[in-house]
Amino acid sequence: MGEYALLYILFAPFFGALALIFVSNRQALLVRGIAAGSAFISLMASLYLFYTYDPVRGGFQFIQRFEWSRQLGISLYLGVDGIGTPLVLASSILLFAGIFVSWHIKDRAKEFYIWILILAAATIGVFMSLDLFFLYFFYEMSVIPMYLLLGMWGSHTKKYLEMTDPEGVKQRDSVGFIFNFGSNSKEYAAMKLVLFLSAFAVAAFMGILLIYKYSGLNTFDILVLREHANLMNIPVLGTTLDKIIWVLIFFGFASIAPLWPLHSWSPVGHAAAPAATSMLHAGVLMKLGHFSIIRVAFEILPETTQELMPMAAVLCMFSIVYGGFVAYYAKDTKYVIGYSSSSHMGYVFLGMAALDYISLSGAVIYMFAHAMATGMLFSMAGWVYDQTHTRDIPSLGGLSNKMPFISACFVVGCMASIGMPGTINFIAEVMIIVGSWNKYPLQVIVAVLGIVLTMAYLFKMMRSLFYGPMDQKYSHSHDAVAFVDRLPLLIMISVSVGFGLFPMHLYNVVRSGVDPLISKITRVVPVAELQAPEAPATSLHEQLAARGAQLPEVPVSQ
Repeated sequence: MGEYALLYILFAPFFGALALIFVSNRQALLVRGIAAGSAFISLMASLYLFYTYDPVRGGFQFIQRFEWSRQLGISLYLGVDGIGTPLVLASSILLFAGIFVSWHIKDRAKEFYIWILILAAATIGVFMSLDLFFLYFFYEMSVIPMYLLLGMWGSHTKKYLEMTDPEGVKQRDSVGFIFNFGSNSKEYAAMKLVLFLSAFAVAAFMGILLIYKYSGLNTFDILVLREHANLMNIPVLGTTLDKIIWVLIFFGFASIAPLWPLHSWSPVGHAAAPAATSMLHAGVLMKLGHFSIIRVAFEILPETTQELMPMAAVLCMFSIVYGGFVAYYAKDTKYVIGYSSSSHMGYVFLGMAALDYISLSGAVIYMFAHAMATGMLFSMAGWVYDQTHTRDIPSLGGLSNKMPFISACFVVGCMASIGMPGTINFIAEVMIIVGSWNKYPLQVIVAVLGIVLTMAYLFKMMRSLFYGPMDQKYSHSHDAVAFVDRLPLLIMISVSVGFGLFPMHLYNVVRSGVDPLISKITRVVPVAELQAPEAPATSLHEQLAARGAQLPEVPVSQ
């Protein structure tokens, strides 16, 4: 596999989707086998990538470059550092698990698997791209499958059945309901997702084009732009160009994260989406926002990032508190998990805003950890819905008698979500809290209270679903007994607990990507000044130490 690992990971799902076009829906086992096989290839290549990535050498590794347009400076330029590597692995894990979560789907299964594979491949492409054009290309590609997966295979919420026009005539099957923003149909959720993400993606694209235009380098190469682009002190509209670009990039990508107040599309999308789509949506699609901000704003505009990132520290408090309280009062299982995910993304923004080695490392690890925890919860919410045909929490109860395996896994998923020791979420949360305390103590206090709130609404939902008396109309429901039904949950639980007990390789990989980035953003004294001719003939490390600066620790491979 070697140097071509990224190509295997990226194109295996694409080729799987292409192969499925030529298979009939009547060949159900072959359809599932092709989808699972292509996802398995991507997963194995991702594991190889993760465990052969050298954190001591750091930087971008497994580089692949194919020139697309020399005149425009565009290339399919692929590579991963310590930040992208774990997110590629998370995407591959959730894709493989999502294939089995959807194993029993009967309605146009071939088309469903085609769009799931394309969705996962698009997110993987973002995490690999070192070219701004293709980063944006893969980012936008992910919107198309989401729209179709929600609109065709999604489910309506409870209020959808009550939707009427003023004359009392049902509008559920008319075109007009798409523009009825008081409704809760799956089509409404799909349209809202597209409108939000596309509108703000245009803002991000404007920022990318301004970088391309005013850098004067005629390239979209992120590595060249981060070293040579100088967008500072260009006056525009009473401010400077770098600030305008940074705001466009930040809010353009923060909408998918989702950061308050740009979040409202996300929980609705979670509620309408099928289980596997919700897993990828919350697990990796939402992380495209954080990752793209890190890759573009942090890498290319480090000084502006240090100046403007405090606004994220303010907004993240609203994300944590608002998402948590709405999740507590929600009565739909997917709305609870959806608003919980929006709340937890505030922790990632807090870790990013602190601009500390520990906090940013914790934020990246939390993105990986949250993917596993929320993947578990959404897959089990989907199982409960398939068995009971309802997501209304008050009407459920006592399901542990019928679903002992699912209820046990649900406990593990809740423990991971609240950051129980023994799961990787615990390590990530501690790093964010510790790394952010010196700069943002108020936000850290809010974050800790948010953990308590998370425990309250998840335990409340767990009790209401699985314990207490059970309505006899759900007596026909049954547990996940088959191997294909248990496999995805066992994979995600093993990853969450495994990295929670043995986190050092993950930690070292992430630190190898975070350390040079934070050093570039937070540096105060230029290296050229430290090496001035009149300076004594001492090492750079001794000169920094004399000025009271600290160099980041070099991660050691375990």
